[in-house]
Formats: sequence, structure tokens, C-alpha cells
Amino acid sequence: MTDLLRREPHVIAAGVGLLADALARQAAQVTRVDWAPPMPGTEADLAMVLADQRRAAANSLAVQRMLASRAQLVDVVQAGPALGLGPGEFLHAGPPISWERASGPLRGALMGGAVFEGLVSDPDAAENESALGIVGLEPCHHRGAVGPMAGVMCPSMWVFVLEDLADGRRAYCSLNEGLGKVLRYGAYSADVIERLRWMSAVLGPLLQAAVRRHGPLDITAILTQMVQMGDEAHNRNRAGTLMLLRDLLPSMVESGFASSDVADAARFIGGNDHFFLNLAMPACKLALDAARDIPGSTMLVAMARNGTDFGIQVSGTGSLWFTAPALVPVGLFLAGYGPEDANPDIGDSAITETAGLGGFAMASAPAIVRLVGGTAATALAATRQMYEITLAEHPLFGVPTLDFRGTPAGIDATLVARTQILPQINTGMAGKVAGTGQVGAGLVTPPAEVFALALRELAARAAGVRPP
Repeated sequence: MTDLLRREPHVIAAGVGLLADALARQAAQVTRVDWAPPMPGTEADLAMVLADQRRAAANSLAVQRMLASRAQLVDVVQAGPALGLGPGEFLHAGPPISWERASGPLRGALMGGAVFEGLVSDPDAAENESALGIVGLEPCHHRGAVGPMAGVMCPSMWVFVLEDLADGRRAYCSLNEGLGKVLRYGAYSADVIERLRWMSAVLGPLLQAAVRRHGPLDITAILTQMVQMGDEAHNRNRAGTLMLLRDLLPSMVESGFASSDVADAARFIGGNDHFFLNLAMPACKLALDAARDIPGSTMLVAMARNGTDFGIQVSGTGSLWFTAPALVPVGLFLAGYGPEDANPDIGDSAITETAGLGGFAMASAPAIVRLVGGTAATALAATRQMYEITLAEHPLFGVPTLDFRGTPAGIDATLVARTQILPQINTGMAGKVAGTGQVGAGLVTPPAEVFALALRELAARAAGVRPP
């Protein structure tokens, strides 16, 4: 105490800024700490979960498993056999949803998928899923897969197969169509279907031959490099796409396919900066699936949106979805479109943020703001803020502008509730009317309600009200 009196006072101020302002006017040394009370209504549940003696060890194990995952591209195959999809069975992004509640872009993608599968010739004449020939509708996540935007997958599509060679777990994702009027954004015009048929007839089989000739391709290694080259692996994948093409092109040339097919495929991949997104997503799913089903863990293992609902899953609560209405992203629009045209948030691609990429790695990709809005400074600030709600820093994803500090990874539901800081997601925007396609890109967060719901379930399990 005596020593304190011999030094100039240093005041740490939290909460209301009135005291800090008064001290600053008197030339006192002040450190301001951002502080907010927990999310309203979560106080009792939060206290119960924080008192759970399993939590620290459970979260440590979840983080360890997530960070240890290494994803390899091992094959490219048709979705039907790989995912167990029969005729008329479709997968979609986000938590479960019925046709009656489906958003415009999801309905548009299902309509296009029905045409692609040969179930209907005129999708506009079909009034419901039965008329489209759809007999099953299930989330991609329930089959070990992830799908961008509407995320629609059907039996005839081709999918990437990623595997963690350490334990044999696999994850799947469709091939990326590019931007604009594409199926995943809800477009289903003739050119969309023609592109899908070319991808099924040429691109998928060619990539299969190339991957099998090349052997397993280290996707985690590409992710590690691309984060240091200006990509954040969600809305910026330029370096990742070109590195993938560099590795596969010799095997494509040697595959025995016609040179014109190889040229068309190389041109398509090289001209589609988002092509690697559909490899980043299943790589992230592999890492987060490794952290599932650990009793007492409060770490998120999925964030996903179906265009109507936003859902999260938590390691300690198994396969339960906690959902609330999805928000509309705020950002930049393509010519001719505005906020009134945008559908609420949609897609499984927030799996990248859940694993420490995307909006959590924006400091590594300042140029992303030209697509989603904001400034380079806000991109840096977004990454810094995400450290407040995460359990770890990813040792492989070093951010050059932060002296190669690892990206924030492992979202903790309790930290979100305690700080009221919501995960930052950068995303594309689909037109809310079926058939429109992409209208822009921007930033969005989950609705706060999903974290309150997750805490309620975690608290019940900690108290023994529900079995672990």
C-alpha cells in the first residue's frame, strides 16, 4: 500500500465512461475496459454453466481435437452414393426446415435441383415439394456435409470428399458454381441448369481422375498458406483457388480427358475465385466434428442458416439445434439491387467462422472490405474483437498484420453471453425472390437468442435436469 502511494495513480475504468472522462480531464492515467452485463435473461443459466466442474477440461479437449484436425482431399464422387441420397432426396443448408417455411432462395435452388435431376421440366408450375418430386429434405450437416448459401445437394451432383487421415472421418461439399446467377443463390434459369449438367458430365469426372492420379491433397496446408496471402477462406479464396489449380493441373492434363475439356475446366476454376470455398468448408467441418459430443463443453461446433432460421450447435449438447430468425446482412449490393431485395442470412459457410476463418480472419484479408463493406481498419478490429469470445488461437492460421498471431478459434457460448459480443460473419447475399440469384455481400451476426437457448440447455445438463 505504501508503494502505491509513492507512484502516480493508474485507474482502470469499466462500465459507464463518466468517471474515466473526469479522470482524463485531470490528466490521470486511465485504462478504459469495455464491459457490458451478460445477455439479459441469461444470468442464472450462465452462473450454473460456469460452475460446472467439467467445463474447463471439456473445453480444453474440444480445442485440442479441433486444432489437431488435418484435412486431405481424397476423392471427388457423386453425391447419391456418397451421402446415401436416393431419387427425390435433397439436402439443404442450415438447421431443419420444411418447404412451407423455406425462403425464396432455398425454394429456387430446390426448383432448379428438381429440373437438374429430371424430376420436372417446368419448376414454376410446381406449387410444393411433392409436385417437384421431392420426397426427402434434410440438412447437409446431418449427412456429414456442408453446402454454401442454399446448400442444395441432390444425387446427381458431384462432391468433394475430405478426410482426416488420422482417424478416417470424412466431410463432403458440392463443387462451386461461381458467383451471380447460380443455383446456390436460388437461381434456376436454363443457363444455371446447363452449367450444372456440364459440371456433372465433365468437371466432376475430370476432377475425380485428377485427384485419384495425384493422391491425397493437403487442404489444411493450403488454408495455412492462403491466410498469409490475403485470403480469409470465406468470401476471399483467390490464393487458395490458384494453389489448388497449381497442384491439380498436371494430373488433369495427364488424366486422359480431351484437351478441350481440360482447358474448359482449368479456365472455369481459374476464373472462379470462390472455387476453393467448397474445400475450406468441409475442412472446417472435419475440425469441428472432431470436437463434438464432449459433455460439459460450451464450444460451438456449427453455425448455419437456411434463409429463415439461424442455428448453432454446441459440443456439450449433441445434435440439438438452437434457432432464431436469421438477420439480413448489411453490406454492398450489385447494380440494381438494394436492402429491400436481400433475403435473411443463408448457408452453411459460417462453418469457416466457427473454425476461426472468414469473419474471424478478416485482419488477414483487408481487401475483403471491397466486397462486404467497411474499411481495412474495421477488418482488423473485427478479428481483434473475436479474441474476446474464443477459447484459443489457431496455431496454423497466422495473421501477418498481427505479427502472425493465430486467428481466434473455438467460440465459447459463455463468453458470448458474458460479453454480448456476437460472432462476426462475412457472407454473400441472395435475392429473397426465388430465381433472382446473388444481390450483394456483407456482414452479419447470429441472433443473440440462440446463445440464450444454448445456455439454458447447458445449464439444465449441468444441474442434472437433463441427462448429459
